[in-house]
Amino acid sequence: MAPLLANARMYSVTPQAKAAWRTLIEWVIARARFPAQFVDHDPPKLLSELWSRNDLGAVQMCGLPASLRNPAPTILAAPVPSLPRYAGRAIYMSDLAVRANSPFKTVEDTFGGIAGYSLKDSQSGYFAFRYYLQTHHAPARGRYRRIVGNLLNPRGVIKALAAGEIDIGPLDGYVFDLIRDGDPAYAAQVRVLASTDPTPMPPIVATAPLDASSVQRLRDGFMAAGSEPSLAPARATLLIERFVVPELSEYGETRRRAERVEREGEDWP
Repeated sequence: MAPLLANARMYSVTPQAKAAWRTLIEWVIARARFPAQFVDHDPPKLLSELWSRNDLGAVQMCGLPASLRNPAPTILAAPVPSLPRYAGRAIYMSDLAVRANSPFKTVEDTFGGIAGYSLKDSQSGYFAFRYYLQTHHAPARGRYRRIVGNLLNPRGVIKALAAGEIDIGPLDGYVFDLIRDGDPAYAAQVRVLASTDPTPMPPIVATAPLDASSVQRLRDGFMAAGSEPSLAPARATLLIERFVVPELSEYGETRRRAERVEREGEDWP
């Protein structure tokens, strides 16, 4: 049987993070005696193309497509970030950012300007922003005079903000923390006005059919990775405290929020 695929593209947002994720996941795979091969799937390749495959052995997947996928993926683990705003939980949020030298002080100040987003299938880069507007502000169609989409990822959103192409855009909060830590000059081009309500941290999943023994060995490996001395530098680079094993049902709230946004009916191109 051909090796299954392992990948950490979703949070390989700096060279340091990419190397640390590979080190950590390959350690787990080796410890679990699991037949998986680490592969790259770098931009401009779409994550949705990777997530549609049925031969994934240990791959980070956004919680929204994980909750929608049929057949459902097997949840292996999810990281618990070490920074205080995560409160020791496997959660994340989107940071609503503007250009660092913009005059905006609040999200409301950006109304009438240009908003951007990464991709329409992204929880952190699209749905979280729209859900925030829907639940934190009085209903108002046409808050923005123009919407710019297909910015691909948080780095694309930061680039568009810095260039003045958009006035506000959402950044996966954990991604932005990794960029601030590993590429502070790039992160300094923007500043955060507000953060969305948290949702469960994207999990590491398998889409291939695994036997119960393989699943347990992989889960045990991720749990052990949280305290393995040799992985301390990788955990520090990734701002990770430990791993947990969430239930797939926990991502139902992410799906329900996206469904509410879609029912709103306001068209974002």
